[in-house]
Amino acid sequence: MPVAELTPISSSDYGEVFTRRWVVDLILDMVGYTPDRDLGSMKLVEPSCGSGAFLVPIVERLLSSSRSFGRDVGSLGPALVAFDLLDANVGLARKAVLDVLVDHGLKPDDAYRLVQGWISTGDFLLHPHQDRSVDFVVGNPPYIRLENLDKRVGAAYRQQCSTMRGRADIYVGFFERGLDLLRPEGKLGYICADRWMRNQYGADLRQLIGSKYSVDSVVSMHDVDAFEESVSAYPAIIVLRNGQQGRAAVVEATSTFGTEHASDLSSWIASGDSRLNENGQFAGSITDSWFRGRDLWPSGAPGRLALIADLEARFAPLEDSLTGTRVGIGVATGCDDVYITENVDMVEADRLVPLLRASDTASGELKWSGRYLINPWNGSGLVDLRHYPRLTEYLRQNGERVRNRHVAKRRPEAWYRTIDRVDTELTGRPKLLLPDMKSAAHPVLDSGGYYPHHNLYFITSDTWDLEVLGGLILSDVANLFVGAYCVRMRGGTYRFQAQYLRRIRVPDQAMIPSSAAQALRDAFRSRDRVWATEVAAELYGISAQDLTRLAK
Repeated sequence: MPVAELTPISSSDYGEVFTRRWVVDLILDMVGYTPDRDLGSMKLVEPSCGSGAFLVPIVERLLSSSRSFGRDVGSLGPALVAFDLLDANVGLARKAVLDVLVDHGLKPDDAYRLVQGWISTGDFLLHPHQDRSVDFVVGNPPYIRLENLDKRVGAAYRQQCSTMRGRADIYVGFFERGLDLLRPEGKLGYICADRWMRNQYGADLRQLIGSKYSVDSVVSMHDVDAFEESVSAYPAIIVLRNGQQGRAAVVEATSTFGTEHASDLSSWIASGDSRLNENGQFAGSITDSWFRGRDLWPSGAPGRLALIADLEARFAPLEDSLTGTRVGIGVATGCDDVYITENVDMVEADRLVPLLRASDTASGELKWSGRYLINPWNGSGLVDLRHYPRLTEYLRQNGERVRNRHVAKRRPEAWYRTIDRVDTELTGRPKLLLPDMKSAAHPVLDSGGYYPHHNLYFITSDTWDLEVLGGLILSDVANLFVGAYCVRMRGGTYRFQAQYLRRIRVPDQAMIPSSAAQALRDAFRSRDRVWATEVAAELYGISAQDLTRLAK
């Protein structure tokens, strides 16, 4: 299908977020696109130029370099290529760049020819690029979930970009295609949402980067005023290089970081100074390596990353087949109004399972609200409705709502199933329960008798004393790991999801002294996080003060 036939979205849904000038200059400095180099002999691609936020400073630097190196401006055609899907944006970008060229003395006709060659309407992801032909790829790729695209466009993107898996955002493809273009030692610099570093849909991209490229810099800017509009983008600047992995700069910028601090940051990164740099506007350090494979990338202050690397090297993960410890999530029904009830006479008694929701754990002890899950499952699968006349009648009365669920349409033969299968043995098992969204780990013990809702995660174990384990989870160790790996919500709220809980490292149970085990039990029962952290820190061989500081 010709690219021109693919119209992914309207301009209002294009996912555009315009970058402030000082942020653009910082990125250009970080990738080395500076006027003291012969930029006219190199090639830069801007994959989603918008109205020219990146292009104006790029062209200004290109012109300054051409004067220093004696290059004729008219010869700079091959030095720059920019794309945008929207004709309106291309028009604005061309006008902005044309003004720069004319202001620098170029005749309007010559300037127009350059601008026409540099900036084109087109789809960067589907354009037939020549791989390994570019020295720089820089920009702010658009943020659009694949499921929001026309199906034909999404299919074309997936075919072109193998890393765009699951419910990925299209910026994943912008990373892959940008990296494809880089010559040896060429650099890519994007400011982009950092969710792909810590989400499942970024796994293939992380694998690609770890196996073929170098992570040179990661600058987290969650609280920085980096864009022209206020957006919840959780941005980071990342610089990648087509070369062997070397040392990497890891930086966390504070809310006070701004234009007057950008040059200090780029100068510090360029210096390669491995000492911890903390100045109130940013904290940064240089690591000797970077993470490999598909695993999630942690984030945060450099000291936190160093501590996590140490603990991951010395201790086993929480979920472990050797201890029979498992992390999971409660049931999603697809229609809670139908499948959750307080009426015990609605269906047969053996179809009712006491259900716990996050609100039932708020005090630190279980306070069951009296809600039940209407359970269509038994140990072997879905129940036979012929044996349950009251359940059958209840489902018939709610038939439209039940059958209109996505899961019912996808599996019409099992139209009355919940989204998740109910593990009938889980109800009776002792388990630790953790609400999905909290400012700190909030483990609560269910000694058995309840089933968790999907806003609760659970931990079961064949060998752990769950109160001892609960003390470890209550401590700041859990916050350290989950805070580094999760996509944190506004206001600092953590997401205690299974993929992040599995990153927690725990000591060998056999090596925990009985006195420490009892102290963890007591701290868990009394909800004393400080005490739990002090005991846990000693078991991990680290400072409790450092643990608490780095877990924040």
